Amino acid sequence: MKHIVLTGGGTAGHVTPNIALIPRLQESGYEISYIGSYEGIEKKLIEELGIPYYGISSGKLRRYFDPKNFSDPFRVLKGFGQAKKLLKELKPDVVFSKGGFVTVPVVIAAKRCKIPAIIHESDMTPGLANKLCIPSAAKICCNFPETVDSLPKDKAVLTGTPIRQELLNGDKEAARKFCGFTSSKPVLMVIGGSLGAASVNENIRKILPELLKEFQVIHLCGKGKTDESLNQTEGYVQYEYIKKELPDLFALADIVISRAGANAICEISALNKPNLLIPLSAKASRGDQILNARSFERQGYSMVMEEEEITETTLLNSIRELYANRQSYIDAMAASSHLDSITRITELIEECTRS
Repeated sequence: MKHIVLTGGGTAGHVTPNIALIPRLQESGYEISYIGSYEGIEKKLIEELGIPYYGISSGKLRRYFDPKNFSDPFRVLKGFGQAKKLLKELKPDVVFSKGGFVTVPVVIAAKRCKIPAIIHESDMTPGLANKLCIPSAAKICCNFPETVDSLPKDKAVLTGTPIRQELLNGDKEAARKFCGFTSSKPVLMVIGGSLGAASVNENIRKILPELLKEFQVIHLCGKGKTDESLNQTEGYVQYEYIKKELPDLFALADIVISRAGANAICEISALNKPNLLIPLSAKASRGDQILNARSFERQGYSMVMEEEEITETTLLNSIRELYANRQSYIDAMAASSHLDSITRITELIEECTRS
């Protein structure tokens, strides 16, 4: 039996594409193991699927000063030793990495063990973890055509991002019942990402009284980010994180507000949901979300508002404008040629398994 090790973690965006691949890999006869961090979000998500999970030491490589910068390189070295030992025991035919700092020791260890590793870069420009992995990778899957040109020609392949197929089959009425909503007002869904988006959450709550005159609001606000004082607000529901009901909530949503992480926006566009993207500010990140968002804006899929532009008035006006023009966004997304990422990536995995 063919054996694959999947790796990726730190945020849901580094795990969900792996989860999207799992059913196809199982159909293709692969035994699957997963290497992640000890207590990252990936541990719970993967163990729930009954996939053998192995935790290793993981450190973050920061571009800014932090006392942990002195200890984390030792964690990465320890993780490399653990990954090498695990790969020798598991003897996989291939490794597939979705990114996040936990993957760096795994991909480098795979090369040392002469196991081909495929890495996936969702963003327009590779993050630091993937930059470190590129020399050890056999192939690099990319999401944006612009990315392919900046990577080694013999390694880069445009595949798009795997979308969880269950997202495409949501039940609108089940979601309406779940949220206790009526059919009298349109539904706005706000997605803060698995870690939450404090400024987006805060600004949505500031304009909630005005919003609720026109919309019903589903607010996915991230772990520990709910506001108990709003629990009884009619037409408003908030959740830290939603898994099972997410396809239904997407089906019910008329418009969506989201951060601009690549996986999130690919899922939103695959569902043809008109969206307002609020990318993570360049002050708080390397600016990849801004590049992702602007690419989608150029293609007519999204409206974009940078964090620095948000006021109660601009946010409310943008939401109204998005809803008024929703059909033009739906048409643009429906006309785009979505790549069959799951098939393309599975083919690459097969090629590397045989080589």
